[in-house]
Amino acid sequence: MTGNHQTLALLLFSGFVAVTLGITTWVSRNRHGSAEEFYAGGRLFSPMENGFAIAGDYMSAASFLGVTGLIALYGYDGMLYVVGFFVAWIVVLLLVAELVRNCGRFTLADVVAARMSERPVRIAAGTSSVTVSVLYLVAQMVGAGSLVSLLLGGTSTAARVWTVIGVGALMVIYVSLGGMRATTWIQIVKAVLLLSTTVALTVLVLLRFHGNVDQLLLSAADRSGHGLAFLAPGLKYGGDWTARFDFISLGLALVLGTAGLPHILSRFYTVPTARAARRSVIWSIGLVGGFYLMTIVLGFAAAAIVGPEAMRKSNAAGNTAVPLLALDLGGANSTGGTVLFAIVAAVAFATILAVVAGITLASSASVAHDLYASLRRPRAKPYSEVAVARTAAVGIGVVAIALGLLARDLNVAFLVGLAFAVAASANLPVLLYSLFWRGFTTRGAVWAVYGGLIPALGLVLLSPVVSGSPDSLFPGVDFQFFPLQNPGLVSIPLGFLAGWLGTVTSTEVPDEAKHAETEVRALTGAGAV
Repeated sequence: MTGNHQTLALLLFSGFVAVTLGITTWVSRNRHGSAEEFYAGGRLFSPMENGFAIAGDYMSAASFLGVTGLIALYGYDGMLYVVGFFVAWIVVLLLVAELVRNCGRFTLADVVAARMSERPVRIAAGTSSVTVSVLYLVAQMVGAGSLVSLLLGGTSTAARVWTVIGVGALMVIYVSLGGMRATTWIQIVKAVLLLSTTVALTVLVLLRFHGNVDQLLLSAADRSGHGLAFLAPGLKYGGDWTARFDFISLGLALVLGTAGLPHILSRFYTVPTARAARRSVIWSIGLVGGFYLMTIVLGFAAAAIVGPEAMRKSNAAGNTAVPLLALDLGGANSTGGTVLFAIVAAVAFATILAVVAGITLASSASVAHDLYASLRRPRAKPYSEVAVARTAAVGIGVVAIALGLLARDLNVAFLVGLAFAVAASANLPVLLYSLFWRGFTTRGAVWAVYGGLIPALGLVLLSPVVSGSPDSLFPGVDFQFFPLQNPGLVSIPLGFLAGWLGTVTSTEVPDEAKHAETEVRALTGAGAV
């Protein structure tokens, strides 16, 4: 990239950072330091505001960079991510949003602990939430590194490292100073910027092909090197039965994982009522649906205009497809191309910052509200939960930075798919059982979490993701025993099975009164916080 590209992109990104730091500083001066303010923004956001914030939280680097890159490289098969990410919201709307808002206060563990023995349930749910959040953060860090590599011509490993560290430092500042209120406004600003940029790019693509979508698809197929196979299923997931099972596994993880993501669940507590939570989801479905339709257009446009060779040369996983497409749409080696590339790069950075802030806040809330509150000895000095959450944000940031540097060559959408699989395996079973099974017990809750979490992580470690293939994290060693790249097909049923087995083998008598109270609160909102 030329110096003009770098300078303009960095100026725009610096402007976004300055604005968001200003928002954070303003919010930090006007907060009163309570847990409700820090974790839930005082529950003062309207459904529209929260809908934009949810969309901003959900439309991550995986969506903007990774999904578009996968469609550009694999055509039809890359669209599985789009379908999975979008259909997941139907599960959230019908099964989760209102009930979670009525039953909990700040975290997933609140919903489960309402009718269980609190300590073991909070430790299990808190551990799972932090694990999912860190996996999700890694994907955002990888996206940040890819962008900087593109901006600096792919030659400076040191710059890539320092960028990941810088993103981690910024997210800690946002969370520590501003809490949920600052994070929400950052996500709203980012959602507006991202949607506006995506609309502009889509319009330019359609103008380039004179509104002829058939011509766009055929050009993409021709340029891809795969011919019409590019537009049919099977290019990535249809080679053999292992690939087909991987396809099913990924689909399950994406559709079921959203309802178990801690940073999405925490957004339902920022509105005053369950009705507002449902309306927030409806807003987000409209925004997210429109966005993903446009990513399909951009993915095929990147294949047709940029070509797979240029994309792979820039980034082997395809994470830089959108910035390269913007450069060409604006006119290569022209002022228009420079400006459009810089805008896209800056918005992608903004996307990463906003999402990591939301995830870090959710995970630090789990550490403070669930783990610290459960593990603290009665005689220990009762530090404020909010103070613990701010400290936890620093530790989580350090872990995410380290793992992000390790996984820097993997596709960000693929990494998010792993986070979704863990969320669907460990968080969703315990959440659904707690809400809908009258006889569910504490042992069942703990077994459901660990029975999904441990197999999901273990299968990833034994999969081709970590070793045994040239694209692995550790290509030089081979301890691959599990053939699928995504563990969801095995680990999700294991989570549900473990919850059932723990309950039926438990000697604990389910508390009918607590279940009745939880059921009434979930369905009517009576007694909700």
